[in-house]
Amino acid sequence: MGFTPEELQAARDRLVPDVAASGLRVLFCGINPGLLSAATGHHFARPGNRFWPVLHASGFTPRLLKPAEQEELLAHGVGITNVVARATAKADELTAEELREGGRLLEEKVARLRPGWLAVAGVTAYRVAFGDKRAAVGPQERTLGATRIWVLPNPSGLNAHWTPAAMAEEYGRLREAAFAEHS
Repeated sequence: MGFTPEELQAARDRLVPDVAASGLRVLFCGINPGLLSAATGHHFARPGNRFWPVLHASGFTPRLLKPAEQEELLAHGVGITNVVARATAKADELTAEELREGGRLLEEKVARLRPGWLAVAGVTAYRVAFGDKRAAVGPQERTLGATRIWVLPNPSGLNAHWTPAAMAEEYGRLREAAFAEHS
C-alpha cells in the first residue's frame, strides 16, 4: 500500500463505494473515509485501524478479513457505509453541517436498504449527525423505521481509551442482538 503523500492528497474528497445490500442484519457506518481508504477504495484501510480485527474477534467474520476483501462481508449479513462520503485526512475536518446532512442521507439509505441494525462507529459523530447530545455507546432508543441503532466505539487507532478487547466485547454484544433476532 505504498502511496506517496501526493497520491494520498489526490484522494481527498474521493468517494468510497458502500458495501451494502437490502436486508442486512447490520450495516456498519464509519464517520467518513480516510485518505488511504479513498486511495484504495476499501473501507477502514489504514493499517492502525482496528475495525477488521475487532470484527473478527467479535465473531462477525470467521477469519480476519483484509480491507480488500470487504465484499465478503455481504455473505455474513453485514455491510459498510459512512455518515459522510467525502474522504479527509482526519474526521475533525468535517463540519457539523456535513455530519447533519450525512445523518439525513443515512436515514434515506436505511429506509431503502432496511438493515436490522445501523451500527454507527463513533459516538461523537452520531451525536452531531442525529442531534442526540446524550447518546452513549450501546443500543439507542431511537430507530429509523424498523431499523434499530447501536452506537459503537470508533475503531480508529486514535481512540486509545477503547482497547481492542473492550471494543470486541461491545461489537460482540451487537452481533448477539442482531443474530439472535433472526435465528
